[in-house]
This record gives sequence, structure tokens and C-alpha cells, in this order.
Amino acid sequence: MAKVLCVLYDDPTSGYPTTYARDDLPVVDAYPGGQTLPTPKAVDFTPGHLLGSVSGELGLRRFLEERGHTLVVTSDKEGTDSVFDRELPDADVVISQPFWPAYLTAERIAKAPNLKLAITAGIGSDHVDLDAAITHGITVAEVTYCNSISVAEHVVMMILSQVRNYLPSYQVVLDGGWNIADCVSRSYDVEGMHIGTVAAGRIGLAVLRRLKPFDVRLHYTDRHRLPREVEEELGLTWHDSTQDMVPFCDVVTVNAPLHPETEGLFDDKLISTMKRGAYLINTARAKIADRDSIARALESGQLAGYAGDVWYPQPAPADHPWRTMPHHGMTPHISGSSLSAQARYAAGTREILEAWLDGTPIRDEYLIVQGGGLAGTGAHSYSTRS
Repeated sequence: MAKVLCVLYDDPTSGYPTTYARDDLPVVDAYPGGQTLPTPKAVDFTPGHLLGSVSGELGLRRFLEERGHTLVVTSDKEGTDSVFDRELPDADVVISQPFWPAYLTAERIAKAPNLKLAITAGIGSDHVDLDAAITHGITVAEVTYCNSISVAEHVVMMILSQVRNYLPSYQVVLDGGWNIADCVSRSYDVEGMHIGTVAAGRIGLAVLRRLKPFDVRLHYTDRHRLPREVEEELGLTWHDSTQDMVPFCDVVTVNAPLHPETEGLFDDKLISTMKRGAYLINTARAKIADRDSIARALESGQLAGYAGDVWYPQPAPADHPWRTMPHHGMTPHISGSSLSAQARYAAGTREILEAWLDGTPIRDEYLIVQGGGLAGTGAHSYSTRS
């Protein structure tokens, strides 16, 4: 029998919900490109309910316990005396979300001799040391595409809120004010702007498609160039590198995975080549941007705004400079954890577990590491240090 260790974020401060704002979710039949949604044999949850917090348990407890397996769910993941560290040594499976990552470092993996499977309930497995997973023969899987559109919608929202100066204007209302000049002195139209994405995979391409109706000029860079018909359909301008692209852009959105080539990419040097007053949106991974370089660029006016929902570490400490730097639109890591997305990634997590427990193949598009090397989506999106 397997021990499954699941790390999820805390329940709401007011307690686990008993009612919800909506009674149902819209029906989504397939992802763009035709990939099917998760297809577990069954689910033991109500779509639209809060599944990603501790009490939600990703809807897994009944399924696992009826099969005789053990499920441990915790939010306590930091420090050697955390529940995560105490339960890890004899765990067979670890499940974690990017929004509240249980960092599976090489040191932690070395202390977990039974560990055979690490599942990301969501997308983005950089909280797992992939080199160590390869060395120890651990399979790493994620629920590819489950929340890509959720993140793309969040990116567009953040672009509009930054360019239109929405958040400070909303604060004026909360404070009982009405000074229109205060609100519009940093407000511009998106129309006609040059907007570029660093990476045009599932999320980046979805962002480009959603921005097209705004009559903007679209740019992208990616290690895999898009088909010519897609470039023509969306009017895309291709650039060989991020360095080549950013000087042309009024807005840059980062939609790339974190790996050695992207870590620290947006530093003082690169930001200095951007248009003065450009906006940077990062819902990918915090470490793609240098923490202090971002704060300096906002303070100097080189960047007009920075928005995103990714931090390092997560959760961010109270004194993290991104909480107090000027002209930011930061949120906790929420872009891919809408209630709609949770229904998909909970179902996908169960689909992966069903396959692994039954000894049947895990979908190729879900795989990041398998058989001692990068596999599936991992071979397309990630690189290793070795």
C-alpha cells in the first residue's frame, strides 16, 4: 500500500466554505489544440468547490482510503520539524501545488528513499529538483494545460489593470475620494501598444490570442518558433531572443518555465534595454526576474509597473520588497488556482494516481521526468543542469 503526502494551502481564514458565489461551472469540452481534459475513472468532489486547500484534499481521501492507501494532507512545509519533513521519509508519492510549493530539494529527496512519484497539482514543476529526481529514478508529473487558460486570463487582467491604472483608482474609491486627476495621471490606452511574450507555449499563445482583439502589435520569442500560419493569423513578430525583443515592447509578459537559462533573466542589464515606462507582467516564476532589480526599476521609473502573482519563496515573507515597491499589482499566487482550474487539476491528479497505482502509462503530456530522464512535456519545456 502507498503513502501519499499532499501539501496544500491553508483553508480560508473564515473557515472552509459552506456556500459558493456560483452554483455551477461552465462546460469546457477540450483544450485548444484538441487535448482532452482530465479523464479519471471517477471523482469524489463537486466541481466549483474549494479543492486546493487542506480541507478540500483535492477530493482524494475517499478514493485512496477505499483502496487501502494512506493520505496525509498538510500545509506545514517549511523547516526540518515541519509536518512535510516528518512525513516525507516513508512517503511513496508527494503531491504539491505551485501556489504553495513543497520544495523537493536534492536534500529532501535523499531523505525519502521510498519516493517514487512527485505530482504537481497544476503546471510548473520547478519546485522539484529535476536532476535529483532523475538520479533517484522518481517520476515527476503535472496536469498539463489544466490551468493554462486561467493564467492567460490573469495576465490580460494584469496588463489592463497596470496600463489603465486601475488598482490606485479603485483605492481612491475605497478611501472615499474622487480626484480624477490622481486616477488618470498614470492611465493610458492599451490600443496600439507593442506587447511581447517571453515564451509562446500553451499560456503565452493563449495570451497572444486574447490580446489580438485589442488592436495591439504582438511580439514573441520562444525556443520553438510557432507555425507560419499562426504568426500570420495573429500578426506576430518573431524575435530570436528576449534580449532582441524587449526594446520594442511597451508591455512584456513572461510565460516561460524556470530553468537555468531563464533564472535571473530580467536583471538590471536587461531591464535597462527596455523602453522607459514599459510594463512587466510575470505570472511564470519569480526567479526569472531579479528581485532587487525589479524594485530599483520601479523606483527609478525605468519600469512604469510590475504585476504578477509569483514570488520567491512562497509564501513571501512580510518584508519582501515586492510588497511595498511603487506601482506594482502583485497578488498571492492565485492565477492558476481559480475554482474552475481546481476542478481540472484535482481530476488530473486523480488520473495520474489511478494510472500509477494500476501500473498503466501516465499520459505523455503529463510527464516531466520518467525513466531517469526528461520525458513528455518535460523534454519540451525544461532543461537540466547536468
